[in-house]
Amino acid sequence: MVSKTRRNEPKGTPAASEPQDVVIETVQLTKRYGDFVAVDALDLTVRRGEVFGLLGPNGAGKTTTILMMLGLTEPTAGSVRVDGLNPTRDPLAVKSRVGYLPDEVGFYTDMTARQNLRYTAMLNRLRRSDANDRIDQLLIDVGLEDARDKRVGTFSRGMLQRLGLADALVKQPAILVLDEPTVNIDPEGVRELLLLVERLRTDQGVTVLLSSHLLHQVEQVCDRIGVFANGKLVAAGTIDELAATVSDRWAFTVGLDGVADADAALAGMPGVTNVRRSEGRWLITADRDVRDDVQRFVQAVGAHLTHLSRDGADLDAIYHRYLN
Repeated sequence: MVSKTRRNEPKGTPAASEPQDVVIETVQLTKRYGDFVAVDALDLTVRRGEVFGLLGPNGAGKTTTILMMLGLTEPTAGSVRVDGLNPTRDPLAVKSRVGYLPDEVGFYTDMTARQNLRYTAMLNRLRRSDANDRIDQLLIDVGLEDARDKRVGTFSRGMLQRLGLADALVKQPAILVLDEPTVNIDPEGVRELLLLVERLRTDQGVTVLLSSHLLHQVEQVCDRIGVFANGKLVAAGTIDELAATVSDRWAFTVGLDGVADADAALAGMPGVTNVRRSEGRWLITADRDVRDDVQRFVQAVGAHLTHLSRDGADLDAIYHRYLN
């Protein structure tokens, strides 16, 4: 809900009470289409200068959330603020600060890549001389320098995605919102795009909200992750924080020499729930930290411990913990 003091704020002016380190905030944000609840009472914060991943299957509510953040659809209930602004009241001010790459990008097909970006620069009132230099560099950054003067109607879906990213960056936004940005991009293109996201965060302090259903890509680049399911944010935090909620988080890799029937010996240790062999080592799952027990056991039998490490729960385990 928007407070009475905020109703009289000048348009395009951030609320004075907004925390400086929070750039996107939703409070009980809800979107209904008839009886269908697309987004259900979402409470979410994205901090300035971080890469935040919205992770969830298609239809989980990620895109609807983004559209409300950009003022492209109105919430049914609750509130959202972007850089201190209300997107419903101040959509143009929000758009001036946010670069957006939708999952379906569209351009003038009879114009070249460079001409399309020049048109975007003109709409954003950028000086032509500044815009031209920036456009040429962006086309290099997204791997389209050799296609900059080709008509966009000849582009593949992957090339359009790359051009869409360049288009979102033309106005040098403080916030970048990417909705499934790696769809139909080849593996090398994905690697380059994720490296670009990291550079934007590290070198320019850009806040990035990245929506995806691809676990390994989110894991590579995101500082924090929010897991979406059926319109709800079911978990949020760093991978380490989310890993602590996974029931089999006590997982270890053990290397041994000189132990007869190591499988049975390790499986018989208190707290160990599962043992399996993999590439010459043993993978142990336990209900607690058993590393000291393993070391005592090895010493007691006169064997040699060649390796002992705790394995953090990966994003795949976290994802299935909340979505299954």
